[in-house]
Amino acid sequence: MKTTFGLLVTCLWVAACGCSTAQETQSATKSRAQKESNPISNEVTVTDETKNQGDWPMFRGNPQSTGVATSTLPLELEVLWEFQVPKGAFEGSAAIVENEGKKVAYIGDLDGQLISLDLETGEKRWAYEAETGIGFSTSPSYHNGKVYIGDLDGLFYCVNDQGEKVWSFQTNAEISSCANFFEGNVIVGSQDANLYCLSCETGEVVWKLQADDQIRCTPTIVEGRAFVAGCDGRLHVIDLKQGEELGSVDIQSPTGGSPAALGDSVYFGTEQAGFFAVRWNKPELKWHFDREKAEDDPLSAIRSNPAVTENHVIFGAADRVVRSLDPKTKTVNWATTLKTRIETSPVVVGQRVFVASGDGRLHALDLETGKVVMEKEFEGGFMASPSVGFGRMIIASDRGTVYCLGSKSE
Repeated sequence: MKTTFGLLVTCLWVAACGCSTAQETQSATKSRAQKESNPISNEVTVTDETKNQGDWPMFRGNPQSTGVATSTLPLELEVLWEFQVPKGAFEGSAAIVENEGKKVAYIGDLDGQLISLDLETGEKRWAYEAETGIGFSTSPSYHNGKVYIGDLDGLFYCVNDQGEKVWSFQTNAEISSCANFFEGNVIVGSQDANLYCLSCETGEVVWKLQADDQIRCTPTIVEGRAFVAGCDGRLHVIDLKQGEELGSVDIQSPTGGSPAALGDSVYFGTEQAGFFAVRWNKPELKWHFDREKAEDDPLSAIRSNPAVTENHVIFGAADRVVRSLDPKTKTVNWATTLKTRIETSPVVVGQRVFVASGDGRLHALDLETGKVVMEKEFEGGFMASPSVGFGRMIIASDRGTVYCLGSKSE
């Protein structure tokens, strides 16, 4: 089955550095004043009982792409182990799961290895070499004992937990989309402009849906619908049973960002037109946020995938600012300026928001005030976002190092 949607839009990627506006800073002042005296007082304490709650099986943690961890983390984070790929580099995040009683992490590197690591020790369990010799820029997804990931040459793999290929499927362009799942099928986009629905067991095509430009985002799934924001400048709502579009909304600009779903809405940023909230059951625009800027200001690119909670939609941007908006009203809860542009995606853990940056820093911000409550510096930079599961955080650098953070006392 094959259908066509959208209008052709050239997918351009632009980025630069800047600063937050005075208006946004003023909007956040009241909330900061109320909370900053005890910024993480509501953080959940990790115990032997609670630290094993919650895995992170796919990019952004769940099918809704919320970026919210179900595991906790200790207040003080320490490096528990490092795993080094000589001359390697990572752009994708890790999947963290429990498989047959063993906690493991899966991650793909730009040299073409899908690597399985023991979460407790950091020891390599196995490494699967991409058939094309081309690397992985995206994140693996775990489902029912198998790992799914696409490479830079457009080949999509299903690998079992012994590091053996079950099947592969060739698309016609690079895969920067991560996989999601629906009723025994795996859903993935390709820069060949197709969204594919494949059988998890065989890799056979169930249906595919063609756009007029690249699909770079991870499809977000809620109630039998997939949400795809693409380079054609539209947010598409897709019926996963039929492989047909139910509707779309003009978002004014290309995007590679993955929508985050909360209630009846999805939230995502774009390259040039700011940040959008769209009601997916209509579908229709709920609100549009764009910071005040000069007409020739290039600092509008939002490549950070948002994290969403009941009261916060949190994302970074090319202007170095991490923002929290009220999901109902788009009111700025807070806006925190960091030292470099933010292209990675925030992760919410309890009352903290973790944000990695290209200068090799990992920041923890208080969820209610945006105040920086922790900053750690590592060698290299981070293009990959953190993953959190079983009381630990995994984050990998552009110098080929996988870091595991947690508490040595546990």
